[in-house]
Amino acid sequence: MDLKDEYLLDQLEALAQRLGIPVRYETLSGEEASGAGGLCRVKGRPMVIIHTQAPLEVKVRILADSLKRFPLDDLYLKPAIREFLEGKGG
Repeated sequence: MDLKDEYLLDQLEALAQRLGIPVRYETLSGEEASGAGGLCRVKGRPMVIIHTQAPLEVKVRILADSLKRFPLDDLYLKPAIREFLEGKGG
């Protein structure tokens, strides 16, 4: 397990919480499992659903790709997290 990925996941989960975007880890199977998860809307509100069995680096990528869709310019983010989200890190 890569400590960097675990740190990134923790930071991205905290960012999602600050944005008011729930992150749910679900066991996806059957027709709903077209991938490892992603951003969706439930009753008009954004939510990120991530497959519990996805590798850690995939969980990080899904969450980062989802959060990039929201305005982050006015939020304080640790420089390493901002660089990662802007595609300069990792």
